[in-house]
Amino acid sequence: MQRLASLYIAETTNRGRGVFTAEALHAGDVIEVCPVIIIPKRELPIIHKTVLHDYYFLWGENLDDCAIALGYGSLYNHELHPNANFILDLENLTIDIEAIRDIEAGEEITLNYHGEPGDESELWF
Repeated sequence: MQRLASLYIAETTNRGRGVFTAEALHAGDVIEVCPVIIIPKRELPIIHKTVLHDYYFLWGENLDDCAIALGYGSLYNHELHPNANFILDLENLTIDIEAIRDIEAGEEITLNYHGEPGDESELWF
């Protein structure tokens, strides 16, 4: 796992814990490379009955499996117009978090949970 040393976890005003940076980041910076624990499709119904329901990513060629991102990966909060994006690296079994715009020191790092910045589809929560 690789993660920028400037990352830290802190409470947000309205979303529980979130991931923040103590140093400015630039668009294109790799923020974190998170190894994943893959959960097969047949076990997904079990996940829906646990607290992990709110922390998994869809995974696989057809997005029919799921994965838990290690490191800070499953703690990034949702934003319709985020400052970072996630990339599923199926070959290396990682989820890579990358800045899509400059991020100021002290700013929370956010992702659009749909995988596409600006996707306004309804979320499950």
